[in-house]
Amino acid sequence: MAAQREVSKGEVIQELDRLWGPLNEEQQKLLASSMTLHKYKKNEILYKDSESPNELMFLIFGKVKIYKDGIGGRNQILRVIKPSECFAYRAFFANEDYKTAGSALESCMVALIPMTTVVSILKKNYNLSIYFIRHLSKELGASDDRTVNLTQKHIRGRLAEALIFLRDSYGLEEDGSTLSIYLSREDLANLSNMTTSNAIRTLSAFANEKLIAIDGRKIKLMNEQELQRISELG
Repeated sequence: MAAQREVSKGEVIQELDRLWGPLNEEQQKLLASSMTLHKYKKNEILYKDSESPNELMFLIFGKVKIYKDGIGGRNQILRVIKPSECFAYRAFFANEDYKTAGSALESCMVALIPMTTVVSILKKNYNLSIYFIRHLSKELGASDDRTVNLTQKHIRGRLAEALIFLRDSYGLEEDGSTLSIYLSREDLANLSNMTTSNAIRTLSAFANEKLIAIDGRKIKLMNEQELQRISELG
């Protein structure tokens, strides 16, 4: 929706009107009066596991990871959020506490909207109901796919899938091949359900095979077709 700059509530409401709408004047005023905008620094926690969900979060700019603590304190990244996506609301609709946590992968700005406001609009706006049904359905389908992929694919297949997933989620830089997200090796491992050491070794193997090129945290996809093939073979 926006680069890292100052963003007004009006701009956010315009974007929500595009996604949720059309929103009438009363609904837009309700959003303006209840919404708050917050900036988060890299690695700052947005919400924690077991907290009560009270607000819907809407990412304005930046990148956010949704994760869950696993055995031995190792995190499993479940999905990544990109600008103009809503998140952190599923637990409210399920009438339960958060089962995941969210933190900033880089500096970001988030609009916080009380769930009471969301429900008030839901009761009067059929379009918003359809938006949530569609969004939750897509998330469920993606979750089903990731469950199978992370449990049945070998290490090479999981890492190749993660690189393709990051490309599809955040796109490429102007050179047309460098991923527009710079993850630490630990985060990349947590996204791929492997140890950090295995992620480092597999990245090195991909680089030796000229599938990717590595420059610090920058990863350039040199042979996307072969990475796709490795991902599909598992």
